[in-house]
Order: sequence, then structure tokens, then C-alpha cells
Amino acid sequence: MAKEAVFISLVPQPRFSPGQMIVTRGISDLIQRGRLNPSAYLRRHLSGDWGDLSDEDRRQNDLALASGEDRLFSSYQVAPDLTLWIVTEWDRSVTTLLLPSEY
Repeated sequence: MAKEAVFISLVPQPRFSPGQMIVTRGISDLIQRGRLNPSAYLRRHLSGDWGDLSDEDRRQNDLALASGEDRLFSSYQVAPDLTLWIVTEWDRSVTTLLLPSEY
């Protein structure tokens, strides 16, 4: 719960509630090894900056945000060999940070 409060406090005006925040084992390992600080990417996701998506995927996210009827998906190229995905479920109950290989 404390981690969620820290992440959310970094977002001045989130466009939606992330619900419960979950990181996968791979993301947790990268954080512990100092290879990833997901705060800036989570801030971008919560503010509606969907990262490295096609225009069609961005439009789909914008429609999902307006309707509340579909999940929200962001992809960020953190390093040449590291991509972070962030997915918020359609009902905004859970936001998961994961590696593409963990999908």
C-alpha cells in the first residue's frame, strides 16, 4: 500500500485511478537490481501518455479512457534491451507493470 501512495503522489493530475498496483517478478527483479525505476513511466501512464504505441493503439486507449469499458495499455522503451508494459484493467481495479515476455 505504501508503494501505491508513493507512485500516485508523483502524478499531479492523474486522468484515472490505477486501482491496486502490481509489479511482476521480472519488474521487481529489475527494480531491486537498480536497472529500473518505474515511477516516471507510471506517471506518464496515469497522465495519458501511452508511450511507444501506434496512432491506432493511442486512439483505442483514449476511447477506453473516455468510456471506461476497456483496458488501458502503455509501452515504454526504457533501454535498447528493456521494454516496460503497463496495463490498467477495464474497471480500473488493478494496474500491472510487466515485461513483454511475462504477458
